[in-house]
Amino acid sequence: MFIPKQRPWQSPEADVTPKGLYLNRRKIIASGGALALTGLSACEAQSDQDSAASIPTGSRPASGELAHRTTGYQVADPLTPYPAVTGYNNFYEFGIGKDDPARYASALTTAPWSIEVEGHAARTGRFALEDVVDFSNLEERIYRLRCVEAWSMVIPWIGVSLASVLTSFEPTSDARYVQFVTDLDRDEMRGTRFPVLNWPYVEGLRMDEAMNELAFLAVGLYGEVLPNQNGAPIRLVVPWKYGYKSIKSIVKIRFVSGEPETSWNRSAPHEYGFYSNVNPNRAHPRWSQRSERVIGGNVFARRDTEMFNGYSEQVAHMYAGMDLIENH
Repeated sequence: MFIPKQRPWQSPEADVTPKGLYLNRRKIIASGGALALTGLSACEAQSDQDSAASIPTGSRPASGELAHRTTGYQVADPLTPYPAVTGYNNFYEFGIGKDDPARYASALTTAPWSIEVEGHAARTGRFALEDVVDFSNLEERIYRLRCVEAWSMVIPWIGVSLASVLTSFEPTSDARYVQFVTDLDRDEMRGTRFPVLNWPYVEGLRMDEAMNELAFLAVGLYGEVLPNQNGAPIRLVVPWKYGYKSIKSIVKIRFVSGEPETSWNRSAPHEYGFYSNVNPNRAHPRWSQRSERVIGGNVFARRDTEMFNGYSEQVAHMYAGMDLIENH
C-alpha cells in the first residue's frame, strides 16, 4: 500500500476536523442545501446520534456514511461547510445557476450505474460501478478546489486513486491520453435541453497527469455518499487544475492516442485550454486569477491564488519546459 510522505501543503492529521464533528444530517437536511456564506465552521456541527450505522465494508450504499480510511492528503485551510459544498455548484446539466444543481439534481438516477471503457486498453467493455471502484478500499483526501471563476473551497473527498482504476484496465502504450464523458439524460438533466454546451460534457487528461498520485475518483464527500449535485455517483477530482476539469457523473472512459476534445475548450478555446492548470500569472480574458474568493466563510474573505493550486511539488515536473501561458 502506498503511503504518501508528508508534503508542505499538508497539515498534521490531528489538525483536521474529525468526521463525527462535521457530520450532522439533520442540520444539513434542514438547510435545504442553501449556500452558507456565514462564519459557520465544520467544528460547530455535532454528531447525529440517530444517523444510520456505517455501511458494511465492500458494499455500495445508496446513501449515508461510507466506510473509509484517513490519509495524509490534507491542507491547512479550514474545511468549507457542507451546506456550501453541496449548495453552491457548477453542474450545467441541471442549470446555470449556482443553486440549480441542488434544486434539480435529485432527478438523476444513480443506481444502477455503469461505466463504458473504450480504446487502447486490454480490458474494455461496460462495467458496473462496483466493478470499477473498490468500495472496500476507500480513502479520504482533503483537497483545495479552485474554480476558474476565481472562487475556492476545501473539500474532504472520499474515493480511490484514478491511477488504480485506470491501471486495472491495462492501457496499452498507445494510450497517451484519457477522455471522460458525463451522463446525458435529457429527461433527468433539465439543463441539457438547452444548447449551453455541446452535450454530453467531455474532459480529458494526458496519461501522465491521470497517473499522478493526486488524481482521484470521488464517490463521496464529508464521509458520506456523493450528493447528486456534486457529481454522483462518481466524479473526477484533479486538484491542481480548475474545477471544470473534474468531470462529474462519469459514464465513459476512453483511452486515446491523441489529445481529446474537452467541452469548455471546444466552446471557447481562447478562454479555456486543454491543460487548465491553476495559474495566477495567466488572467482569464475577463478577470484576474491572482486571488480567489473563499466560499463558506466571511463574504469578503480572499486568498492569493497559488501556482498549481498549491500542489507544485507533486505536479510541476510534468510541465517542465512548457510555456504555461500559451499552453493554458
